[in-house]
Amino acid sequence: MAQSLYKLLIDREPNSKIHVIAPTWSIPILERMSEVDRAVELPLGHGELALRKRWELGRRLHEEGYEQAIILPSSLKASLVPFFASIPLRTGYRGEWRFGFINDMRSFDAAFLNQTVKRFVFLGLSPDENELPSISTPELITDESNLRLIANRLELDLDIQAVALMPGAEYGPAKRWPIEKYAELASRLVSVGLQVWILGSKKEYELGNAISTFVKNRNVINLCGKTSLEDVVDLAAAAKVAVTNDSGLMHVAAAVKTHVIGLYGSSSPSFTPPLTDTKNVFHLGLECSPCFQRECPLDHFRCMRNIEVDEICSAVITVLGGTRMEHSNLSVLDFGAKE
Repeated sequence: MAQSLYKLLIDREPNSKIHVIAPTWSIPILERMSEVDRAVELPLGHGELALRKRWELGRRLHEEGYEQAIILPSSLKASLVPFFASIPLRTGYRGEWRFGFINDMRSFDAAFLNQTVKRFVFLGLSPDENELPSISTPELITDESNLRLIANRLELDLDIQAVALMPGAEYGPAKRWPIEKYAELASRLVSVGLQVWILGSKKEYELGNAISTFVKNRNVINLCGKTSLEDVVDLAAAAKVAVTNDSGLMHVAAAVKTHVIGLYGSSSPSFTPPLTDTKNVFHLGLECSPCFQRECPLDHFRCMRNIEVDEICSAVITVLGGTRMEHSNLSVLDFGAKE
């Protein structure tokens, strides 16, 4: 979502150079953004202070002669490297004891900046601007030659239409559509000649394995943990549709212009929507949601369990130009215990 900010900066200052300090895992995504000239690795764990490492990186970056740093996270930690680099203009929101570290402090209006992407873009405006411009949607570069290499290595048939399933969500189970529903959807899709690619990191391998094991069809392929993040970019672009929880990979699929079918439970599509015009969003809007919790605090999980396979399957087939498949002709899987 930060790419919308980068696009604004380049639009206003075409000759500017954008370097992005980012955690190791995100470097492959930054390398697929044409606006980013350099990705600077910050090799730290989530929440790790590592004051000396931040100081050393800041002193190295001092030699680059940066004119401005835009600090997207609201934490004190995020403001340290630009301060140590002595960057003269350090822009960010008020938060977490950052006075002095941030010298271009912006006030934060949650009602006005009601989406993550708006919060990022607003920091690219001058202090006297009070209105958001039109926000450009993210757009990642894809690599056809890399896609062919992946297909050869993993024995994927690129001539068969593929639907990508993204069953993971790093934040927690409350953001995940139940795995038995993903499995039933996969069963229906392969029954009409489609290929299903299950995408995710090594952490999602068991989720993908549960789907492929229960469907038992060679066209349901668990790719979780078998691909790099740049590989996932190219695979998501090759898929016709992506069925996904509110997750990082949902935004990847949106940024490669694949049709996104986004499933929201504990989070809100008003806050972190897929930034694309080609999408269907499913969110039941129950009285208890969005709760933004990692697990359902009421222990019923209706916000996700009540999103039916029928309607998701229908949406996929409609996007692909077909007609709604009849439930009676397709198998239903019973996973027994709750996820």
